Amino acid sequence: MNQSRPAAFRFQPFSRRQKQVLTWWCDGSPVRDAEGIIADGSIRSGKTVSLSLGFCLWSMSRFSGQNFALCGKTIASLRRNVLGGLKQMLTARGYTAAERRGDNLLILRRGSVENYYYLFGGKDEASQDLIQGITLAGALFDEVALMPESFVNQATARCSVAGSKFWFNCNPEGPEHWFRKNWIGRAADKRLLYLHFTMEDNLSLTPPIKARYRAQYTGVFYERYIRGRWVAAQGLVYPFVAEHPDSYILRGTTAGMDGAFYISIDYGTHNPCSMGLWCVQRTVAVRLKESYYDSRAMQHQRTDEEHYAALEELARGYYVREVIIDPSAASFIETIRRHGRFAVRAASNSVLDGIRVTASLLQAGRVKLHENCTDALREFAAYCWDDAAHEDAVLKENDHAMDDIRYFCYTILAREYRWADWRR
Repeated sequence: MNQSRPAAFRFQPFSRRQKQVLTWWCDGSPVRDAEGIIADGSIRSGKTVSLSLGFCLWSMSRFSGQNFALCGKTIASLRRNVLGGLKQMLTARGYTAAERRGDNLLILRRGSVENYYYLFGGKDEASQDLIQGITLAGALFDEVALMPESFVNQATARCSVAGSKFWFNCNPEGPEHWFRKNWIGRAADKRLLYLHFTMEDNLSLTPPIKARYRAQYTGVFYERYIRGRWVAAQGLVYPFVAEHPDSYILRGTTAGMDGAFYISIDYGTHNPCSMGLWCVQRTVAVRLKESYYDSRAMQHQRTDEEHYAALEELARGYYVREVIIDPSAASFIETIRRHGRFAVRAASNSVLDGIRVTASLLQAGRVKLHENCTDALREFAAYCWDDAAHEDAVLKENDHAMDDIRYFCYTILAREYRWADWRR
């Protein structure tokens, strides 16, 4: 029986802005001689879909037998966020898309035309070494603002084939970000087409979905992810918790609460050591209780064994699946492992990505704190951005419970349970 594709999987019409991305390079376009394109703006605005498809249509119509680069923050995120939908769209248009995962290579064919698209991850300064030596006819950078400048400079320097072009997309970061200053700010000098997107440019989003995204963010995250503005991070990191604490607090008894239990730790000797016991249920994670020890206030510096005794006390009566801890706490990690009771996982310690995840989960109602977590609630009301910093940074004050909560949200909820759309 011939069944139509479910509505959720139908390709929606392209908006006017998306059509600009798809056709700017075509014969007859007044900007066809531009050296590349930059598409920035809000989340869920259709940048990635149109840019990745446009990149492939351009490259397959202009070249054959050439190498191209598809760049994401990681290859895993590139496959997840770009390749799946891209291959569907290309197949629907008569292309053959064959992926050789072991070589991180996508091969596109149509008729007698065949090109090679190598996948690269630009997650840190060392990533530039991965792309050295290859000759490219073009490069696409998905979420370029999350990549180091050295990687982007190395990749663009590889584009030496005549007619090669650069394709960039990103959500905004701070106003001093290197990509805003050196690429967007110099777009005219570099002969780049610059297009700004909003959620209105994505015709697949329904009004309720757009309203949900708008309600999910406040402060700097709203300005960047919804309005698409390159603004500085100022004031409280989580102002919505300080303004409406009752929305994030669970009151009453937690006796009999069932789920998967974890403990997150921000280890400290001179600085406070913060531990939180978490219960992950089907749709929400609750910080049931905490252990917070400030050696300066107590005028006694704990040993690792004393910290471990506090961990045992926090876990009393619970089966804890894993202890999530700052990877720099080598001596305490070894102490925990030596005792043999708890499985230990080094936390994913990306501060800014972790803050994005935590804010998203809090505002989506996925993370709650029991009222007895008084030190965590106190820090939520005092944890601030460093207004004097040129790039996004937080003040290293009132950040110990904030760090252990971030470790848990970014390492467990966003990756194990995939609750947060942390890529934005």
